[in-house]
Amino acid sequence: MTSPRAAGATFVGGGARSPRRRGALGVLRSLYDRPASAIGTSGVLVFLALAAVGPLVTPYGPTEQVLLDRAQAPSAAHWFGTDRLGRDVFSRVVAGARDILLLAGGGTALAVLLGTATGLWTSARGGWIEEVTFRLYDALLALPALLLALLLLGTVGPSRSSVLLVIAVAYTPIVARVVRSVVLSVKAREWVAAARLQGESPRWILLREILPSVLPALAVESALRFSYAIFLVASLGFLGVGVQPPSPDWGLMVAEARDYVYLTPWSLAFPAAAISGLVVSVNLAADGLGRALRSGA
Repeated sequence: MTSPRAAGATFVGGGARSPRRRGALGVLRSLYDRPASAIGTSGVLVFLALAAVGPLVTPYGPTEQVLLDRAQAPSAAHWFGTDRLGRDVFSRVVAGARDILLLAGGGTALAVLLGTATGLWTSARGGWIEEVTFRLYDALLALPALLLALLLLGTVGPSRSSVLLVIAVAYTPIVARVVRSVVLSVKAREWVAAARLQGESPRWILLREILPSVLPALAVESALRFSYAIFLVASLGFLGVGVQPPSPDWGLMVAEARDYVYLTPWSLAFPAAAISGLVVSVNLAADGLGRALRSGA
């Protein structure tokens, strides 16, 4: 005799979980169907490769100073030139890729986990719990992310862990609202009602019936939050309240080079180009990901 849970799983298989059938490989193929998303995806993969293996193959250490090579223009010895302290700009840009991806990625992951958990649970429960939670989130959203980050960093002090914290606090409310909007539209669907009639527990319904429908929108929102987190980390470094010297943070590199732009313009141009290239690549890839998931990838 077929159990109610097995019957419910069979029923849902034709509905909420159908967008997951093609898997990651199918989504990746869809990302390369259009030039814009293909360029963005390739750019993201290049930066990930630099973050993974770049510091192992760079010719100089990110903080190594060669005083005789100060303010050298790009050449065969120094591909991106050197800054006013004799540090190799190429090595610092490559090493900075790991830093910014870890900080932005880690902060985004925390925001997605917290936003998904609170969005799912409070929206499923409803009532005063949902109302209080999202009014608190609305209060946080009333402040721009950069201003909120500056206020928090002014309280806890600048450090890597502080940057992770402010990214999580700044973007958790946005993720939670996206999750909530999907949950409110899905929890009244027929397969969720069928699961309730079969006597499934609220936890099982939340994780097995509702969560799969949240994942496509959550994936796109996570990619977008990641691009904003990259820009936020770079902005905090530029303002001097994020990662501190002598770390090869791209925003910090731009801030250090701006007073010497006429002497060493390459030490400002290359980290600024890296920030722009990564943010644009992530945005293009996020657009392609959204299109792939909407088409049933």
